[in-house]
Amino acid sequence: MIEADFVIINANELVTLKGGKYKPKTGEEMRDLGIIKNGAIAISKGNIVAVGTTREILPEIQKGSEIIDATGKLVTPGLIDPHVHLVFAGTREDELEKMAVLGQSYLEIKEQGGGMNKSLKMTAETPFNEQLAITTKILDKMLIYGTTTIEAKSGYEMTYEGELKQLEIISTLNKIHPIDLVPTFLAQGIPPQFEANVDELVNEIAVKWIPEIAKRKLAEYADVFCEKGYFNLEQTRKILLSARKNGLKLRNHCDWLVHSGGTRLSVEIGEIVSVDHLIWTPIEEIEPLKNQKTVIIFLPTSPFCYVGKYANAREIIDRGLPVALATDVSAANMCESMQMMMTLAVLRMKMTAAEALVAATINAAHSINRNMNIGSLEVGQKADIVIFNAPNHKFFAYNYGINLAEKVFKNGVLVAENGRRIR
Repeated sequence: MIEADFVIINANELVTLKGGKYKPKTGEEMRDLGIIKNGAIAISKGNIVAVGTTREILPEIQKGSEIIDATGKLVTPGLIDPHVHLVFAGTREDELEKMAVLGQSYLEIKEQGGGMNKSLKMTAETPFNEQLAITTKILDKMLIYGTTTIEAKSGYEMTYEGELKQLEIISTLNKIHPIDLVPTFLAQGIPPQFEANVDELVNEIAVKWIPEIAKRKLAEYADVFCEKGYFNLEQTRKILLSARKNGLKLRNHCDWLVHSGGTRLSVEIGEIVSVDHLIWTPIEEIEPLKNQKTVIIFLPTSPFCYVGKYANAREIIDRGLPVALATDVSAANMCESMQMMMTLAVLRMKMTAAEALVAATINAAHSINRNMNIGSLEVGQKADIVIFNAPNHKFFAYNYGINLAEKVFKNGVLVAENGRRIR
């Protein structure tokens, strides 16, 4: 008999993602979700203890276990968001309208005194506890939409004390919020006092900030905003190599605004866990990542809102490179829903519904090195599970713009239900 705290039965589609635990799914594998029809999954002490059809599992469950009926519904792993600019204060909806309606570019907004510099100022002026409250609200929205783990970036103060504060906020939230946060130090904006001498800022980051962040164990990853008007290739290289020297794993944010060459640099540096955006990257610069165990992360929100051009997802997937999806939640534009990312991936990036779900679960788990614990519904994995009020995985692109998540479980505990956080 199987001892279980509870068992979910009768799922119309139980999406297991079986086969993706040990390496990211690529190519044809991304269209195999490991679906079990009329599926059942048993949970004990926060972990998955049995997976199969309801007919197989239910008779083996010890009496007294709670039974949750998912008849006609979709059951998936908890969604994973591997690119989130989590901690910031203030909003920039006026700028988004200028870009979307008037066609002003991100860099033009910056030259007008807005953009990143506006966020750096507003965030720096906001006390710790107020930032904590703002960030908690963002996480609550993510949770009710089915996200159970995120990669959380700093980067919206860009001073020594400010970045330590941002990472401390992430650390605090990791202890009190149901969502697991994977912390990243992001070299993002360039404060006005360093505009004329970015190399001075880079040297300070490499020599002072990163060693202290690593010493305090405030970040697992380091990332760089390798974009025109921000950090160039050599500056990015210096920051990433300092991070590696100090024991941090590496990510790279590049080719979002223009072709910066950041993807090519990532290949040269090697062992980059994720390379994100790649909207303007030529395919010949992406191809070499195939041999480097790097996950490419697509962020559909910025093209949807104002860039207009999406990463070449179809060709990248067809060439056998592993891809993930993320929201890119930031002060520039806000969408906390990974469901919406899957919608855009299908309707605008020509990804299949199965590929989009793989990119939002098991491949996203690989992009933050959590694949041995989350991202699939297999025996031994953590019980991060979502029951969606939808008959199948294709509904994200069909019934969009609403929240389909009915029940969200984190480590085997019901934490959100019917659009409301309950723990």
